This record gives sequence, C-alpha cells and structure tokens, in this order.
Amino acid sequence: MRHGFIKTATASPSIRVADCKYNSEKILSIIRKAHEEGVHLLVLPELCVTGYTCQDLFFQQALIDSARESALRIASNVPRNMVVVFGAPVELRGKLHNCAIVASSGKVLGIVPKINIPNYQEYYEQRWFTPALPNEELVEFGDHQVVMGPKLIFTCNQLPAFRLACEVCEDLWVPNPPSVNHAINGATVIANVSASDEFAGKATYRYNLIEGQSARLICAYVYADAGEGESTTDLVFSGNNQICENGITLASHKLQSDDLLISEVDLEHLEHERRERNTFVTTNDKEYRYIGFDIEMGETNLTRRIDRMPFVPEDSELRASRSEEILTLQALGLKQRLRHINCHNAVIGISGGLDSTLALLVTVRAFDMLELDRTDIVCVTMPCFGTTERTKTNAMSMVERLGCTLKVVDIGKAVMQHFEDIGQDPENYDTTFENAQARERTQVLMDIANKCNGLVVGTGDLSELALGWATYNGDHMSMYGVNAGVPKTLVKHLVRYCGRTTNDSELSRILMSVVATPISPELVPGKQETEDLVGPYELHDFFIYHMLRWGSSPSKIYRLARYVFDTSYDDAAILKWLRTFYRRFFSQQFKRSCLPDGPKIGSVSLSPRGDWRMPSDACVKVWQQELETSLE
Repeated sequence: MRHGFIKTATASPSIRVADCKYNSEKILSIIRKAHEEGVHLLVLPELCVTGYTCQDLFFQQALIDSARESALRIASNVPRNMVVVFGAPVELRGKLHNCAIVASSGKVLGIVPKINIPNYQEYYEQRWFTPALPNEELVEFGDHQVVMGPKLIFTCNQLPAFRLACEVCEDLWVPNPPSVNHAINGATVIANVSASDEFAGKATYRYNLIEGQSARLICAYVYADAGEGESTTDLVFSGNNQICENGITLASHKLQSDDLLISEVDLEHLEHERRERNTFVTTNDKEYRYIGFDIEMGETNLTRRIDRMPFVPEDSELRASRSEEILTLQALGLKQRLRHINCHNAVIGISGGLDSTLALLVTVRAFDMLELDRTDIVCVTMPCFGTTERTKTNAMSMVERLGCTLKVVDIGKAVMQHFEDIGQDPENYDTTFENAQARERTQVLMDIANKCNGLVVGTGDLSELALGWATYNGDHMSMYGVNAGVPKTLVKHLVRYCGRTTNDSELSRILMSVVATPISPELVPGKQETEDLVGPYELHDFFIYHMLRWGSSPSKIYRLARYVFDTSYDDAAILKWLRTFYRRFFSQQFKRSCLPDGPKIGSVSLSPRGDWRMPSDACVKVWQQELETSLE
C-alpha cells in the first residue's frame, strides 16, 4: 500500500454448473490463497457462484436460494485487509439481476448489477436477468440491508487513491461503458466480473479492448473471466484474465483452474497522470455513493516488472522499430529547421563520443532527406589537453566513411593564451581549466558556421541536461539540439543500432568502438570518466524517468531502484547517486531555462517551452527531507 501500490489478483475457479456449495468452497480456497499472497483486491468471474451457463435453471427457486446462501458465506469469510469482487445472481422484488458483489472484512459492502444485458448471437441473458435499475436500492441480504445500484464507488479509508468501481462483462463492450462515468467520478480501479466465451480471434480483440479502456480512463482495469467447469454445450470458456494499468497489461494469460494471476497496480501513477492531463475532466454526479472500507497500510511486496532501462525497450523487435522511429524524428526536426532558414550547411563538433556521433548520424539523415550534399556537413574535431588517440581516430574515420567534410582545429594554443589572459594556472585542473576548453570549442563552431553560412548542430543529451553536465554557454549552446530529448542510455543504443544496421562494415566497426568507449569529457590529461564523477547513467536515467514521467517521490524512486538494481549496486551507492541527482537537478535548472530549440522524442522532455516549466531558483529541501525521513 505504501507508495500507492496495491496487490491485485484475478482467478477463474473450476466450478460445477448449478452446484453453489461446491463453487463457494472453490472460491473460498482461492480467497485464502490470495490472502496468503498479500492480495488487497481479488476479482472473480461473472456468476461464479452458480456458473454462468445455468440457463433456465436460473428460474429455479432452489438455485436462487442456494446462490444467496453461498454468496453470504463467501462474503462472511473475506478476511480483513482484502476486498473481493465476485459474481452472483441477486433477486430484487421478484426479478433476478446479474451482479458483482463486493465484500470486505466479513461483510458485503455493496452490490453492483449488470446494466447492459446482451441478447444477440450466442447470448440470451434477457431471458433470465433484468437490467440494473437506474437508482440504488436497499436489498435484504442475510441479516442486514445492503446497497445495490449501478453507481457505487468503494473507497479505501487508509489509501484514498484506491477507489474501486465495478462493471459486469457486456458493460465493457457497449459504446458508452459505465466505467467511463465511474472514472470521471473518481474511480481509479475498475473490476470487471466476466464470462466471455471464446472463438477464433476474440481473445486478441478483448485483450486490446481492455488495454484501451484502461488507457482512456487512466485507470487500473482488473478483468476476471469464467473458465473451466462452465457448460460446453454450445460455448467454450477459457479463463482469459487480465490486469491492466493505464494502457499497459501488467499480467495476462489463460489460467489453469484456480490459479491466481497477480500484479501490483501503482495508484500514484494513475493519480499523477490524471492530475497532469487537464482534458481528463472529472464530474460530481450526485447519484454516486462512496462506500468506505479499511485496509491497513503496509509495504506491498513487489512482483511486477519495472524496466531497468525505461527509455530502451527490452524486446528486440520493438527496440529496432523504436530506434528507427526516433532517428527519423530527430532527422525530421533538423530537416524542417534547415529548410525553414534555407540553410544548406551544418557544423558539428565531433569528439568521437556517443553524443556527437549520434548528432552526426542524425544530420546525415536530414541531409539525405533534403537531398543535400553530405560534404556540406562540416565536422570539426578540436583536440586539446585530454583528447585521446582512440576518440580522435574514431571521429576522423567516421567523418570520412560518412562522406562529410573534416576540419581539425587544435585549440590548445588558444586555450593557453586564454589562461594567460585571465591568470589561470594551466597546472590547476579545476572547473575553469575544463570549461575554458568547452567554451573555446563552441566559439570555434559558431565562427565556422558564420563563415560557411551554416547551422551549429548541438550534441548534448537529455541526461546531461537533467544533471547540468554541460558548460554554460559552452557545449550547452547550439543553434539546434537534435539530442535534447534523448537520454544517455538511449543515445548509446541508437549508435549501436546504427552500427548493426549499416551496410558499411568499416563504419560499423567505428560505431561499435564508440559504443565501447568509456563516457568522458576528455578535458584533463589522463583517465577521466564521467560516470565516476556524476554517477552511472543507467541509474540517473531511471531517476529521471520516474521523477519526471510519474512525479514519484524520492523515497519511492529509491525503493524502485533497489528493487530493479539489486544485483548491480548496493543500497549505499543507489542512495549516494540519488542524492547527487536531486542536488544537481535543482541547482542546474538555469541551464535548462535557456536551451536551444530541439525536438521532443519521448514522453519525458526538459524543454522550458514545452514539458518542463521550473523556476531556476526552486528549493530542493522538500525532496531531500522526504528521502531522509523515509530512511529513519
């Protein structure tokens, strides 16, 4: 429950048609198993107490009575700290309703009847069931009255973000599902008790339908489907269960009988997404009733997949197609800028590192799109005190293979003159020593661009912008920053992708050498590796994603990082670099406030004109205190 995680589960009990006592034993066994697993919300199929396929047996008083008794027995055995949603028929004034019963801590919280009763193709439900009445009713259920109605939202008293609403099978398939109103009236979790039969192609359609609904409503959608034991007289049911969160399927498969499908839903993610989207308009329908329940707060054991590298898809096919898409987006951004200003020349500072390599590859693509001569891409390598032979050779060879124009400008003498002018000791390898080189390189690039009427293409990436790992008015500045929306982990992959897909074997060798070269600014003599100074980029990109994309707190990010990187970094290292991240992120905003133009590439952007508006003098204290307090 802490950090907004609730453990959810679905199951398809192996039933016997019309044997309510047997079915209730199966259901109770599943409930006990789920409770042992720490499940907070368990969703079971439509009419699982009786079986969905009872047909005219639903008219029999014996079945109705047995179903009521079994439903009461199930509800009375739901343990504390757990909510169970299951399907059963409920009688009201002589009419039978197909309902989702919501129970917690040994009692029924409410009953939600099915609104849309199908009577087409293989469905004949209107023969037995009556649609939900528009207003809530009080139903005698055991020794007490229970609220029954289509507009019930069950709210956790300890975690207000946990707001549960229900719909029943067909309710999802209609043009205006009740879950739409549930969501805009506050529900963050939709439970669907369902009995959806199978035929060829239906499973894929339903899978996409559930994902799409969870995306539209920015909700968790927990779907339980009838399975083994239902009558196969005319239909087959296979228990296709699914747990989704905001358009992403967290868990899904055809289950063996009585197995639990479990995942953790992140309610803080959902609340953040709804807050951020001003087009997600909430309403206040006075007909909705909010019913409280209790679940003790505690640490939810995480089992769900959390991407170690959230900016880089793990699936190889998706990674390849995404890489091609990103490179095209970057090139299209530069293409439009060049065409708009009628510029036929580009100038790039080439170091032999990842960022400048990616910028060059993107620029070549843009020139090819515009059918411009690649020789008008002027690549300037500017060796100085820390330049290594490897990076210099890679830079020069790469330019040659790509057919661009190479300029070599040794800036050593100019920088030494500058040191003399400002009284800088050249043996003092301080910030001035490093930044003077970066600013000299930028001056060279800008002036060469003036000479050839060209545009300076920036190389800095999203991760460097987040950390402020750029020299103000040095490599921080350009005329168009093609990498501004690309984090470092993705930069590395994109260069690797280009190396693997090029038809030029020598270029491939060079690009793979660039990928294998330790990241370094090469500003001081000897070994100087960036990740030793500011921390591993795979950690920082993880921090960036969860802070900016989801608004996660420092303590939550620390928890997730420990979960994901447990075999790579110890807790002390993660904590050290997380503290570094927050300190640098807040102190370096002034550099991001005056960034050059550059294209948005993914869901995270730091453009001061786009996704990220932040005062340059904002205080980091609240974030630091939240993290330190969580460690006490």
